[in-house]
Amino acid sequence: MILVTGGTGLVGSHLLYHLLRKDEQIRAIHRSTSDLEKVHKIFTYYTSEAEAEVLFRKIEWVKADIVNIPSLEKVFEGIQTVYHCAALISFDPKDENKLRKINIEGTANIVNHCIAFQVKKLCFVSSIASIGEPVKKDVIDEKCAWNPEKPHSDYAISKYGAEIEVWRASQEGVQVIIVNPGVIIGPGFWNSGSGKLFSRVADGLKYHFPKVTGFVGVNDVVKGMIRLMDAELKNEQYIQVSENLSFESVLKMVARELEKPEPDVQLKKWMIFMGWIFQKIGGWFGVKREITFSSIKSLYHENNFSSKKIKNELDYDFEGIESVISSTAEIYRKEEKA
Repeated sequence: MILVTGGTGLVGSHLLYHLLRKDEQIRAIHRSTSDLEKVHKIFTYYTSEAEAEVLFRKIEWVKADIVNIPSLEKVFEGIQTVYHCAALISFDPKDENKLRKINIEGTANIVNHCIAFQVKKLCFVSSIASIGEPVKKDVIDEKCAWNPEKPHSDYAISKYGAEIEVWRASQEGVQVIIVNPGVIIGPGFWNSGSGKLFSRVADGLKYHFPKVTGFVGVNDVVKGMIRLMDAELKNEQYIQVSENLSFESVLKMVARELEKPEPDVQLKKWMIFMGWIFQKIGGWFGVKREITFSSIKSLYHENNFSSKKIKNELDYDFEGIESVISSTAEIYRKEEKA
């Protein structure tokens, strides 16, 4: 049986669909506050309402939390394979402790149970944020070592810390696969993560910034995970990036697909600095912060990531980002009309 954590999130919900289409036995954990209906809705993006309902009912849902050790005891009975997708994504400095608790301690709990219950293989969804910077080359790949002396976001630190826990599992006999996706684009979560690229453009976003980074479609992420787990590969790490693009390019693609005006004003550093000040002040009154002082410079960096390793070892081709945006925007438009 396969266990999926984070099954109600972007990666996890799409992963559940693809695993069920392979007729796998699936157990998925969820918290009491999770919206399971969201998963059912994701399934309807791929198939009919009737088939989506049939597939959804095949999932064995168990109420548990990765930071609640007693709740995990009953979850691992009979599990051979684990896809660990659960994580907190936040760039608000106030969430530093939560990030460490959920992403590092939560992953340590999953690893400990994998070891104790003799799970055969574990796949962990990390991020390109935990990959180090190149020293003598322009392209970032899996060989680029993490440099603790460099400034990193709390989120990046928490994902790197989680990876260390996963590598510990490999030393205890559990076969592990770590995937490091870029910015993941896909439908279903319009008010969080990359889903905001669509909702904010739809609301008339005027600004863009030149940061270049790796982007990937959610289907490529989950299909790659499944193939890596099915293959005779173990204790390896893989970057998952379809294309390295600027946010300016991506936002303009989204605007064209949604038939909205393209964001045509580039944010200047002083403008972002002022935004940081306003968010910092707002933070005193409970406003969620999305800009940190250290992130201001990063919005003007160019980071090019290489997916050569997974392409070569799986003979895998990624879907182009323009195509991913087109199909995602089509679903967004249908939901907006509904």
